Amino acid sequence: MQTITKQQARQFILIKQGLLGSYRFVGKEGAYEYVRQAGCIQYDPVDVCGKNAELTLQSRVKGFKKSMLQDLLYKDRKLVDYADKELSIWPAEDWPYFSSYRERSRKLGETFEELEPLIGQAVDYIREHGPVSSDSLPIEGEIFWHSSMHWSGNWHKKSLAARSVLEQLYTDGVLVIHHKQGSRKYYDLAERHLPKSVLEAPNPCKNDDEFTAWRVFRRIGAVGLLWDKNSTAFLGIDLKAAKRQEILAKLEAEGKIKAVTIEGMKPAFFYRAEDEELMQAVVDGLADVKPRMSFIAPLDPLMWDKALVLQLFDFKYSWEIYTPADKRKYGYYTLPVLYGDGFVGRIEAVPDRKKNVLYVRGMWWEGGIRQTGKLNAALDKALANFGKFNDCRDVEKLM
Repeated sequence: MQTITKQQARQFILIKQGLLGSYRFVGKEGAYEYVRQAGCIQYDPVDVCGKNAELTLQSRVKGFKKSMLQDLLYKDRKLVDYADKELSIWPAEDWPYFSSYRERSRKLGETFEELEPLIGQAVDYIREHGPVSSDSLPIEGEIFWHSSMHWSGNWHKKSLAARSVLEQLYTDGVLVIHHKQGSRKYYDLAERHLPKSVLEAPNPCKNDDEFTAWRVFRRIGAVGLLWDKNSTAFLGIDLKAAKRQEILAKLEAEGKIKAVTIEGMKPAFFYRAEDEELMQAVVDGLADVKPRMSFIAPLDPLMWDKALVLQLFDFKYSWEIYTPADKRKYGYYTLPVLYGDGFVGRIEAVPDRKKNVLYVRGMWWEGGIRQTGKLNAALDKALANFGKFNDCRDVEKLM
């Protein structure tokens, strides 16, 4: 088994993810190709300086605009909103793989008698009137029901009947999100927006084990290198240690993944066999490692396993959005700052969209980082790009 250094591991992960060297992903097509590579990117509705999915793309995709993601989701229909690693965005072409999940949702829905008579009523209304939100669907009252949008199992809640039936039909795959206004979702029939070739395609996975293995393989591709260890990068997958080891061994035996060890670290690490050329370029010192600065989303694939980030990058990150203000060490919505093959700090940059100004409320450099002219120039360039991403003409540093 090949052994690589921590720096080589960092460089491999960052080049694979499109965060080091020359831009590999450009424009709307580049945004789509990155999501295909990652398998899924997490969705979060909070919008301080861009939503999480938008932030994930802006750090990797040259010339990315928020409208590109909206087009891919709701105009081109090449991406869909659905569950995976929590609420996520993933390629519509992967729809058939989630057949068993949708089937499980339908079976669970059938066990709730209050919900069943509302299903046909909602579908008929949408078929006649078009996209609806929970506010515009004329179904009154509340019901006590399950939610199957969570991979960990069932839970129950009392909810508005209209919202409940829409969420059930969405999880069943009968509806897709037509568009969003802020955080409000509007639903329409999936058959109107996804082709029959996708909706009626057979499930490529013969059983749950194959589906789990496919998802593990996909997560390895998203991060680049993942260890044989409990990892939050596998969130949403029912993966006990024995099952994880069994799947990794099977994927390796099939030639789909390869193993390496990293100096000073005990667990074996795995990468996709298709990335062997990149691995050898990094090891041989031939890879493009031209540094650039990026602001990384809180739920970015790079940050999925914070324990791994701490071990490889010596960077400890905590998203303080849910931390009481008097207990925060940094800011409400700080983003890790990546430069070259390491993290150099974190930043809180908030746009004032009325004034078209991006305000930098805080910049916290990591210990030992020297603020050279080159580093500050990279920061200014990154801030100018981030301001443009947030429709701001100017940048003003308040700290």
